Amino acid sequence: MTASTANAQRFREFKMPDVGEGLTEAEILKWYVKPGDTVTDGQVVCEVETAKAAVELPIPYDGVVHELNFGEGVTVDVGTVIISVDTDPGAGPAAAPAAQQAPQEAAASEAEEAEPQGRQAVLVGYGAAPSSTKRRARKTQAAVPAQPEPASAALQAELNGRAAPAPAIIPAAPAAAPVAPVANGAGAGPAGRPLAKPPVRKLAKDLGIDLAAIAPTGPDGIITREDVHAAAAPAVTVSPAAPAEAAVPVSAPAAAPEPGVVDAAARERRVPVKGVRKATAQAMVHSAFTAPHVTEFITVDVTRTMKLVQELKQDPDMAGLRVNPLLLVAKAFLVAIKRHPEVNASWDEARQEIVYKDYVNLGIAAATPRGLIVPNIKDAGVKTLPRLAEELGELVATAREGKTSPAAMSGGTVTITNVGVFGVDTGTPILNPGESAILAFGAVKLQPWVHKGKVKARQVTTLALSFDHRLIDGELGSKLLADIAAVLERPKRLITWG
Repeated sequence: MTASTANAQRFREFKMPDVGEGLTEAEILKWYVKPGDTVTDGQVVCEVETAKAAVELPIPYDGVVHELNFGEGVTVDVGTVIISVDTDPGAGPAAAPAAQQAPQEAAASEAEEAEPQGRQAVLVGYGAAPSSTKRRARKTQAAVPAQPEPASAALQAELNGRAAPAPAIIPAAPAAAPVAPVANGAGAGPAGRPLAKPPVRKLAKDLGIDLAAIAPTGPDGIITREDVHAAAAPAVTVSPAAPAEAAVPVSAPAAAPEPGVVDAAARERRVPVKGVRKATAQAMVHSAFTAPHVTEFITVDVTRTMKLVQELKQDPDMAGLRVNPLLLVAKAFLVAIKRHPEVNASWDEARQEIVYKDYVNLGIAAATPRGLIVPNIKDAGVKTLPRLAEELGELVATAREGKTSPAAMSGGTVTITNVGVFGVDTGTPILNPGESAILAFGAVKLQPWVHKGKVKARQVTTLALSFDHRLIDGELGSKLLADIAAVLERPKRLITWG
C-alpha cells in the first residue's frame, strides 16, 4: 500500500454539504472544535450559514481533528473540504507522499550537518513541507542561476497538483550583469504560480487581488492572509523627487479640507451582503419584478377577537400554549382560504400553467439578527387551534434562536407578516417568491368607531393583502380579504365557517 493510499484511509476529509436545496456555498460562522480535539460520529463540529438559514454540521467520523481548512467568517463552496480527521491517531506520524520521499532522502545528509532553523510551515490540506535547511553557499566569482531546492519544488508541485520536477543540471555561466529581482519571486514556484493556502487564494479572489502582484512574507515564500489584506489596503504613492516621508495616500485630497468640513467616508461602515440577507434581497427583487402585485386594505373592528384571545388564555385546552391575536388572524386567514381555495396556487412560468394546491403551508415572516426569514407551518389548514398555536410558538422560538432549517422555509403557499408588533398600522408587503398571497397584520389600537349606532372606543386594526394578479383577480382577492375581516369582527364564524 502506498503512503498516499494509507493516508487517504487514515485521514478522512469532510466536505461542505449542500444543506439546502441546490445551494452553492455557505459561510462558516463558528467552529466548536480545534486541531487535536477528539470527535465522535455525529458530533457537531461547526455552525454554517447558508442563503436560507444557520445550520449545525455533525462530523461522520470518530478520531482526532487533524486540520481545519478554513477560519470563521469564510464563505466556502459546497463540496470543498473544510475539516480532516485522523481516524487512527495511535498509528504515529503520517507517511510522506511518494512525491516527497526522494526530496526528503536527498535533504537528509545536509540536515545532519546543519542546525534546525525552526518549525516548517504547514499548508492546509497538504501536510508538513519537507525541510529546506541547507549550508551557506560558498562565494564564487561567477553568478550561477539559482535552482529550485528539492523541498520547494515538491511543495510547489503539491500546490499545483502534479509530481515534482527533477532538478535540472545547469553548468556554471560566465559572470553577468545583475538582474533586478521580481517583487514576488520568493513566492513563485517553477511554473510561476504563487504559493498560498486555499483559504488565502479564496480571500484574494473575493477581494479582487492578483496573488502574482503580492510580495510574500510567510515561511518558504508563502503568501499569508496578512499579505492579501495589506495588498487590498489603500495604496500610497511617492513622488520621485520627494523624500519617502512625503508619501500621501492616493485617496487623500490634494489639499487639506476646509475648516469645519467633515470627511463623510470616515463615518461610514460597509458590511458585505451575504447569507440570509443576500438571499432575501435577491428574492424580493425577483418577486417584485416578476409577479404583478396588487394590494388591498381593510380596517376592521377586532374588539370581539381581542376578548376571545383573553378567554382562550384561561381555557384548560390551551394551557401552556402561546395565545395571541396573531393566532386568530392565522386561523381567520385559513378559514377564508378554505372558502376560496382558488387563491392557494402558484404560477409555473416554464409550463405556463397555474398549479392549484389542496394543502396550505402557512408562512410566518420572522425578523432575526441575520435578516428576515419565512418558515412555514405545513398543512396548517387541517390543524386544530391548539395544534396551530403549538406549532406557531415553536416556529417563532426556533427562528429567534437562529436554528430554522432550510426545509422549514421551503414549500410555502401563503404568508402572514405581523407589522403590528412594531406599532405600524399597515404596509404593502411583497410576495414571498412562489406564493400567491401575503397578509399584513397591523397594530391593534383603541379608536373611535361607530358601533350599534353610537360612537364608541373600539379596538381596531388594518389588514393589507398583496396577491399575484396572474393568479388572483380583483374580485377573488377582495372576497378573500373581506372574509378574513368578517371572521375577525365576529370570531364565532370560526365555528360556522370552519
